[in-house]
Amino acid sequence: MDSPFAGMNPYLEEPSMWPDVHNSLITEIRNQIQNALAPKYRAVITPYTAFESIEIAPVRAVLPDVGVLETPPPRSAPSDIAVATAVAPAVAIEAAPLTLPALMEVPVEYARIEIRTVRDSILVTAIELLSPANKRPTRTGAEAYESKRQELFRSRAHLLELDLLRGGVRPQVARPLPDAPYFIFLSRVERRPYLEIWPLSLRLPIKPVPIPLRPPDPPVPLDLGAAIHATYRRARYDLAIDYTQAPPAPLLTPEDSHWLDQHLRAAGLR
Repeated sequence: MDSPFAGMNPYLEEPSMWPDVHNSLITEIRNQIQNALAPKYRAVITPYTAFESIEIAPVRAVLPDVGVLETPPPRSAPSDIAVATAVAPAVAIEAAPLTLPALMEVPVEYARIEIRTVRDSILVTAIELLSPANKRPTRTGAEAYESKRQELFRSRAHLLELDLLRGGVRPQVARPLPDAPYFIFLSRVERRPYLEIWPLSLRLPIKPVPIPLRPPDPPVPLDLGAAIHATYRRARYDLAIDYTQAPPAPLLTPEDSHWLDQHLRAAGLR
Protein backbone atom coordinates (compact mmCIF):
# COMPACT_ATOMS: atom_id res chain seq x y z
CA MET A 1 0.00 0.00 0.00
CA ASP A 2 1.24 3.47 -0.87
CA SER A 3 1.31 6.39 1.56
CA PRO A 4 -1.99 8.31 1.58
CA PHE A 5 -0.11 11.65 1.63
CA ALA A 6 1.29 13.32 -1.47
CA GLY A 7 4.39 14.52 0.40
CA MET A 8 5.68 13.73 3.88
CA ASN A 9 3.51 11.42 5.99
CA PRO A 10 3.21 12.91 9.53
CA TYR A 11 2.56 9.47 11.01
CA LEU A 12 6.13 8.50 10.14
CA GLU A 13 7.29 10.93 12.85
CA GLU A 14 6.24 8.46 15.56
CA PRO A 15 9.30 8.36 17.91
CA SER A 16 9.42 4.57 18.11
CA MET A 17 9.24 4.34 14.30
CA TRP A 18 11.47 7.24 13.30
CA PRO A 19 14.90 5.53 13.64
CA ASP A 20 13.79 2.89 11.14
CA VAL A 21 12.23 5.53 8.87
CA HIS A 22 15.39 7.63 9.07
CA ASN A 23 17.80 4.84 8.13
CA SER A 24 15.51 3.41 5.45
CA LEU A 25 15.06 6.83 3.85
CA ILE A 26 18.81 7.52 3.91
CA THR A 27 19.39 4.24 2.04
CA GLU A 28 16.64 5.04 -0.46
CA ILE A 29 18.10 8.49 -1.18
CA ARG A 30 21.59 7.05 -1.65
CA ASN A 31 20.28 4.43 -4.06
CA GLN A 32 18.28 7.02 -5.99
CA ILE A 33 21.20 9.38 -6.67
CA GLN A 34 24.15 6.97 -6.89
CA ASN A 35 24.07 6.28 -10.63
CA ALA A 36 23.61 9.96 -11.46
CA LEU A 37 26.78 10.79 -9.49
CA ALA A 38 29.03 8.27 -11.26
CA PRO A 39 31.73 8.12 -12.39
CA LYS A 40 33.28 11.19 -10.69
CA TYR A 41 31.41 11.04 -7.37
CA ARG A 42 29.84 8.49 -5.09
CA ALA A 43 27.38 8.75 -2.19
CA VAL A 44 28.62 7.22 1.07
CA ILE A 45 26.40 6.47 4.06
CA THR A 46 28.15 7.57 7.25
CA PRO A 47 26.63 6.23 10.50
CA TYR A 48 26.58 8.06 13.81
CA THR A 49 25.06 7.47 17.26
CA ALA A 50 22.69 9.84 19.04
CA PHE A 51 21.08 9.54 22.46
CA GLU A 52 17.30 9.76 22.28
CA SER A 53 14.68 9.91 25.02
CA ILE A 54 12.19 7.32 23.82
CA GLU A 55 9.71 4.90 25.34
CA ILE A 56 11.48 1.60 25.95
CA ALA A 57 9.83 -1.77 25.55
CA PRO A 58 9.95 -4.07 28.59
CA VAL A 59 13.28 -5.79 29.09
CA ARG A 60 12.94 -9.55 29.22
CA ALA A 61 16.27 -10.43 30.81
CA VAL A 62 17.36 -8.43 33.84
CA LEU A 63 20.52 -8.80 35.89
CA PRO A 64 19.76 -7.59 39.42
CA ASP A 65 22.10 -5.33 41.34
CA VAL A 66 21.34 -7.22 44.57
CA GLY A 67 20.97 -10.96 44.84
CA VAL A 68 19.17 -12.77 47.68
CA LEU A 69 20.59 -16.23 48.35
CA GLU A 70 19.03 -18.91 50.47
CA THR A 71 21.62 -20.78 52.52
CA PRO A 72 21.10 -23.67 54.90
CA PRO A 73 21.24 -22.80 58.60
CA PRO A 74 24.50 -23.60 60.39
CA ARG A 75 24.66 -26.83 62.36
CA SER A 76 23.98 -26.27 66.00
CA ALA A 77 26.55 -27.42 68.47
CA PRO A 78 25.27 -29.99 70.93
CA SER A 79 23.76 -28.07 73.79
CA ASP A 80 21.12 -28.41 76.40
CA ILE A 81 20.09 -24.81 75.71
CA ALA A 82 16.98 -24.44 73.53
CA VAL A 83 17.31 -21.85 70.79
CA ALA A 84 14.18 -19.84 70.05
CA THR A 85 13.63 -18.78 66.41
CA ALA A 86 11.89 -15.46 65.88
CA VAL A 87 9.39 -15.38 63.02
CA ALA A 88 8.52 -12.01 61.48
CA PRO A 89 4.80 -11.37 61.14
CA ALA A 90 3.42 -11.37 57.60
CA VAL A 91 2.96 -7.91 56.08
CA ALA A 92 0.44 -7.24 53.33
CA ILE A 93 2.13 -5.55 50.34
CA GLU A 94 -0.15 -3.53 48.11
CA ALA A 95 0.48 -3.53 44.38
CA ALA A 96 1.24 -0.17 42.74
CA PRO A 97 -1.96 1.44 41.43
CA LEU A 98 -0.29 2.57 38.20
CA THR A 99 2.39 1.23 35.86
CA LEU A 100 3.82 3.36 33.06
CA PRO A 101 6.91 3.04 30.86
CA ALA A 102 9.84 5.34 31.61
CA LEU A 103 11.47 7.66 29.12
CA MET A 104 15.09 6.58 28.92
CA GLU A 105 17.99 7.99 26.95
CA VAL A 106 19.32 5.18 24.80
CA PRO A 107 21.84 5.14 21.94
CA VAL A 108 20.10 5.19 18.55
CA GLU A 109 21.92 4.57 15.28
CA TYR A 110 21.42 7.19 12.55
CA ALA A 111 23.27 8.06 9.34
CA ARG A 112 24.01 10.88 6.93
CA ILE A 113 25.02 10.87 3.27
CA GLU A 114 28.36 12.26 2.15
CA ILE A 115 29.01 12.82 -1.54
CA ARG A 116 32.73 12.46 -2.15
CA THR A 117 35.02 12.52 -5.16
CA VAL A 118 36.02 9.09 -6.37
CA ARG A 119 39.68 9.89 -6.97
CA ASP A 120 40.67 11.53 -3.65
CA SER A 121 37.56 11.12 -1.45
CA ILE A 122 37.09 14.87 -0.90
CA LEU A 123 33.76 15.81 0.71
CA VAL A 124 31.68 17.72 -1.83
CA THR A 125 28.16 17.71 -0.36
CA ALA A 126 26.77 16.58 2.98
CA ILE A 127 23.11 15.51 3.14
CA GLU A 128 21.62 15.62 6.63
CA LEU A 129 18.23 14.09 7.44
CA LEU A 130 17.56 15.67 10.83
CA SER A 131 16.84 13.42 13.81
CA PRO A 132 15.09 14.35 17.07
CA ALA A 133 18.53 14.57 18.72
CA ASN A 134 19.56 17.29 16.23
CA LYS A 135 16.48 19.32 17.18
CA ARG A 136 16.39 18.87 20.96
CA PRO A 137 16.78 22.31 22.66
CA THR A 138 19.85 21.32 24.69
CA ARG A 139 23.62 21.75 24.60
CA THR A 140 24.07 18.20 23.32
CA GLY A 141 21.15 18.50 20.89
CA ALA A 142 20.42 21.52 18.69
CA GLU A 143 23.46 23.45 19.95
CA ALA A 144 25.82 20.59 19.08
CA TYR A 145 24.21 20.21 15.66
CA GLU A 146 24.52 23.95 15.00
CA SER A 147 28.21 23.81 15.91
CA LYS A 148 28.77 21.01 13.37
CA ARG A 149 26.71 22.98 10.85
CA GLN A 150 28.92 26.05 11.28
CA GLU A 151 31.99 23.90 10.63
CA LEU A 152 30.49 22.85 7.30
CA PHE A 153 29.68 26.50 6.50
CA ARG A 154 33.38 27.29 6.95
CA SER A 155 34.40 24.43 4.67
CA ARG A 156 34.29 24.03 0.89
CA ALA A 157 31.44 21.51 1.07
CA HIS A 158 27.78 22.14 0.24
CA LEU A 159 25.14 21.25 2.86
CA LEU A 160 21.65 19.94 2.11
CA GLU A 161 19.39 19.62 5.18
CA LEU A 162 16.11 17.68 5.14
CA ASP A 163 13.90 18.60 8.10
CA LEU A 164 10.97 16.17 8.08
CA LEU A 165 10.13 16.59 11.77
CA ARG A 166 7.56 19.17 12.87
CA GLY A 167 8.79 19.34 16.45
CA GLY A 168 11.98 20.66 17.99
CA VAL A 169 14.36 23.47 17.03
CA ARG A 170 14.75 24.29 13.35
CA PRO A 171 18.21 24.88 11.84
CA GLN A 172 19.12 28.49 12.54
CA VAL A 173 18.45 31.20 9.97
CA ALA A 174 18.89 34.97 10.29
CA ARG A 175 15.19 35.77 9.81
CA PRO A 176 11.90 34.08 10.79
CA LEU A 177 10.80 31.14 8.69
CA PRO A 178 7.32 30.94 7.18
CA ASP A 179 4.75 28.71 8.85
CA ALA A 180 5.23 25.23 7.39
CA PRO A 181 5.47 21.72 8.84
CA TYR A 182 8.65 20.69 6.99
CA PHE A 183 11.62 22.35 5.30
CA ILE A 184 14.56 21.72 2.99
CA PHE A 185 17.63 23.95 3.44
CA LEU A 186 20.47 24.17 0.92
CA SER A 187 23.75 25.99 1.57
CA ARG A 188 25.88 26.21 -1.58
CA VAL A 189 29.52 27.14 -1.10
CA GLU A 190 29.41 29.92 -3.70
CA ARG A 191 26.23 31.51 -2.27
CA ARG A 192 27.05 31.67 1.42
CA PRO A 193 25.80 33.08 3.72
CA TYR A 194 22.51 32.76 1.84
CA LEU A 195 20.38 29.63 2.16
CA GLU A 196 17.93 28.31 -0.41
CA ILE A 197 14.83 27.22 1.51
CA TRP A 198 11.88 25.09 0.41
CA PRO A 199 8.90 25.14 2.83
CA LEU A 200 7.00 21.86 2.42
CA SER A 201 3.24 21.60 2.74
CA LEU A 202 1.44 18.68 4.30
CA ARG A 203 -0.98 18.63 1.38
CA LEU A 204 1.23 18.97 -1.73
CA PRO A 205 3.82 16.75 -3.43
CA ILE A 206 7.50 17.52 -2.80
CA LYS A 207 9.21 18.80 -5.93
CA PRO A 208 12.77 17.68 -6.75
CA VAL A 209 15.60 19.82 -5.38
CA PRO A 210 19.22 20.15 -6.58
CA ILE A 211 22.22 18.45 -5.03
CA PRO A 212 25.16 20.69 -5.99
CA LEU A 213 28.51 19.25 -7.00
CA ARG A 214 31.86 20.75 -7.97
CA PRO A 215 31.76 23.26 -10.83
CA PRO A 216 31.41 22.91 -13.75
CA ASP A 217 29.43 19.70 -13.03
CA PRO A 218 25.66 20.31 -12.97
CA PRO A 219 23.65 19.47 -9.85
CA VAL A 220 21.97 16.09 -9.46
CA PRO A 221 18.22 16.17 -8.71
CA LEU A 222 16.90 14.66 -5.50
CA ASP A 223 13.27 13.52 -5.67
CA LEU A 224 12.63 13.40 -1.92
CA GLY A 225 8.92 12.73 -2.40
CA ALA A 226 9.63 9.63 -4.49
CA ALA A 227 12.13 8.45 -1.87
CA ILE A 228 9.55 8.83 0.92
CA HIS A 229 6.92 6.88 -1.03
CA ALA A 230 9.36 4.12 -1.98
CA THR A 231 10.50 3.81 1.64
CA TYR A 232 6.89 3.61 2.83
CA ARG A 233 6.10 0.79 0.38
CA ARG A 234 9.27 -1.24 0.96
CA ALA A 235 9.03 -1.06 4.77
CA ARG A 236 5.23 -1.75 4.80
CA TYR A 237 4.62 1.08 7.23
CA ASP A 238 0.92 0.80 6.37
CA LEU A 239 0.83 -2.30 8.62
CA ALA A 240 2.21 -0.34 11.60
CA ILE A 241 0.15 2.88 11.37
CA ASP A 242 -3.34 3.38 12.77
CA TYR A 243 -4.82 6.22 10.76
CA THR A 244 -7.90 6.39 12.98
CA GLN A 245 -5.67 8.04 15.59
CA ALA A 246 -4.15 11.52 15.49
CA PRO A 247 -0.56 11.88 14.23
CA PRO A 248 2.22 12.02 16.84
CA ALA A 249 3.02 15.30 18.60
CA PRO A 250 3.27 18.20 18.06
CA LEU A 251 -0.36 18.99 17.28
CA LEU A 252 -1.24 20.05 13.76
CA THR A 253 -2.74 23.46 13.15
CA PRO A 254 -6.58 23.42 13.27
CA GLU A 255 -6.66 23.89 9.48
CA ASP A 256 -4.25 21.02 8.81
CA SER A 257 -5.98 18.81 11.37
CA HIS A 258 -9.35 19.34 9.67
CA TRP A 259 -7.82 18.73 6.24
CA LEU A 260 -6.07 15.54 7.44
CA ASP A 261 -9.32 14.16 8.88
CA GLN A 262 -11.22 14.80 5.66
CA HIS A 263 -8.36 13.47 3.54
CA LEU A 264 -8.08 10.18 5.46
CA ARG A 265 -11.88 9.72 5.44
CA ALA A 266 -11.92 10.18 1.68
CA ALA A 267 -9.14 7.56 1.41
CA GLY A 268 -11.21 5.11 3.48
CA LEU A 269 -8.71 5.07 6.36
CA ARG A 270 -11.08 6.57 8.93
